[in-house]
Amino acid sequence: MIEGSETVFEWPDVRVIRSQLRDLLDAPVRELSPAAVAKYTSWFDTHCQRSRALAEQARSVIPGGVQHSLAASVPYPLQFDRAVGCELRDVDGNTYIDFVQAGGASVLGANDPVVRERVMELLADCAPAISLAHPHEIELARFICDAVPGVERFRMVGSGTEAAMAAVRAARAFTGAAHIIKVGSAYHGWSDQLTYGLRLPGSGRQGAAGIPQAVHASTHETPPDDLAALRALLMANASNGGTAAVLVEPLGPQSGTYAVERDFNQHVRDLCTEFGTLLIFDEVVTAFRLGLGGVQKQLGVRPDLTVFGKCVSGGYPGAGGVGGSKEVMAALGPGAGPNKAQAFVAGTLSAGPLSAVAGYHTLREMERTGAPAAAARMGDRLRSGLAGLIKKHGLPFVTYNFGSIVHLHTTGAFHLKLNDPDFTTQMARRRVLLPCLAAALAAEGLVVPVTGRMFTSAAMGEHTIEDVIARFDRVFSDMGSAS
Repeated sequence: MIEGSETVFEWPDVRVIRSQLRDLLDAPVRELSPAAVAKYTSWFDTHCQRSRALAEQARSVIPGGVQHSLAASVPYPLQFDRAVGCELRDVDGNTYIDFVQAGGASVLGANDPVVRERVMELLADCAPAISLAHPHEIELARFICDAVPGVERFRMVGSGTEAAMAAVRAARAFTGAAHIIKVGSAYHGWSDQLTYGLRLPGSGRQGAAGIPQAVHASTHETPPDDLAALRALLMANASNGGTAAVLVEPLGPQSGTYAVERDFNQHVRDLCTEFGTLLIFDEVVTAFRLGLGGVQKQLGVRPDLTVFGKCVSGGYPGAGGVGGSKEVMAALGPGAGPNKAQAFVAGTLSAGPLSAVAGYHTLREMERTGAPAAAARMGDRLRSGLAGLIKKHGLPFVTYNFGSIVHLHTTGAFHLKLNDPDFTTQMARRRVLLPCLAAALAAEGLVVPVTGRMFTSAAMGEHTIEDVIARFDRVFSDMGSAS
């Protein structure tokens, strides 16, 4: 194992968070004042003309005008041509502080110069993908096996979606069972079998257009942090062939948007052991952002399989992988044959030299510089500053963080209940603010996802966060009276 402390973040008090979220849902929605909306709209009109023109061109050749869900924004997606460290520049020359950080992939910061140099050295002699073995595959796999407690073997694939698919397939091959259980609202990629129970707990097949109903016959969801519901479902499945795997995000669905108690993971581990079910940790976002050993090392909970993405290639293409015990991972060995436990997984571009060298040197640089802990300190500072502003302006907003993953809930839209009598009306009203607030923050030079889930990086410093808080202060001061 790689030595060193893995306590890079403190688990927030989930009971307090839930109480605050209930208060947020009971509070009137706070919106930007009409004058503020006019001000920010004018800023886009004046400063983002090239972005607007390109966004119009994109709509003529790209469905919806965007290739990336994180790029959707109001009044139109900004077009960026530079990303370095924690700074973005759009095609109009405007600069922004980046809290998307490639969906959480960049812990060192975007386009780290040390990693870039290693990538350029590789490309001087080798193609980015050759579909043949390359020494950096071994170096990357060895680093991950040494760092992450639950990983004895590592298989690289092209994305987190592919990694989750491979993990489920390996679990089914190893156990011989068909059923899988996920936690409601968690996102484990967009494969047919896991496009289920997205966005809100209990949503089932909502959003599953194009997927035959039969595909989800063995996919189930349980409410977040509900151990009784999980036990009941495991018992029901036991009389119908058993459960191959339970998939969890250790922080809770959507990187802690639905935060779970710290000991939830150990209880799930115990249930899986009791029912002969594999436990899959989805650490696509959290490994290696929250420590080189993942959240599992800090928790002391060992899953049977771990799904990786994002940081596994340092923000370069090919960011996916699955690791686990050598017994379970044997199902993902290459080739075909009589072994009934063989699970077919392929990928022409998987573990290409570029992906492997970028991933290996990213992790080495994160280890050398202590980047996960540095990014977490900036997350603590950002959350503390936001909490101060919320109090200063008398807003019902809720903020908390898991190290470098900082949550800001402004409407409670993600915590509405599907069975609420006025769900549709409430959702429509509360979701209006999200893109408007993201646009206002962009006009202040901050790129923040509409979800309010922000990623800090080691490229940020105290002065950066102080500047960010001042910009949030200006936007929060433009929030109108409760309505």
